[in-house]
Amino acid sequence: MDLLADFNAAQIAFAFIAAFGAAFVRGLTGFGMAILLVPVLALALSPVEAVLVVNGMSVLIGLSEIRRLVRGAEASAWWISAACIALTPLGLLALAATGSDLARLIIALIALSAFIAILLPHRGEGKPKAITTAGVGAISGLMTGYAGMPGPPVVPYYVGREMKRETAKASMLLIFTIAGAAGVVSGMAAGLLSWSHTTLSVLLFPATLIGNALGAKASGKISDPVWRTCVAAVLGGAALAALVRLF
Repeated sequence: MDLLADFNAAQIAFAFIAAFGAAFVRGLTGFGMAILLVPVLALALSPVEAVLVVNGMSVLIGLSEIRRLVRGAEASAWWISAACIALTPLGLLALAATGSDLARLIIALIALSAFIAILLPHRGEGKPKAITTAGVGAISGLMTGYAGMPGPPVVPYYVGREMKRETAKASMLLIFTIAGAAGVVSGMAAGLLSWSHTTLSVLLFPATLIGNALGAKASGKISDPVWRTCVAAVLGGAALAALVRLF
């Protein structure tokens, strides 16, 4: 049995290039792989396939650095992850019930929402209220299932506060790893995940690993203000590219 029978050579080559670029951004900013990759892959694959493949990639790259993420993450990351796990299956079921064209539009708009949120004023150093944290986790779960993007509510939650860059990055990446695992398990439970999706995720892992390492190396050479500017630029560029390609 050909484990990649569901994909042609052009789709696989396209996925390799997109995975490397999105992983570089992940290493640089601490997020962005799914926000960049899902809208782009959804143009070559079906939206469900794109979400499942990216969820698998998120798990693999997260596990490669899990010890650092657990050590550096803020406690809130675990609460957000718990809420995310609970709501991810509902998001995936909603995606499976949505037409491909409409799903592509909604995914592009989700990417745009993250850019708008990051432009809001910083909230200072204080921790958000518990209900805010729970809401971020719930929305992140729905977006993980529907768009493979746990980031739109999570990124503003951390980047919008005055906190150490490494703490923000570790917290976000830990959530994204757990969210990806929730997406994979939900896909299996719903009968949507095939061996082709898993194989493609594994096949793309080396490109993801290299891109992430190069991005992380570049991240150590820039200041916090430049990093925050990069965050906003990535979100804006991802949303714009997704909308332009869609229409």
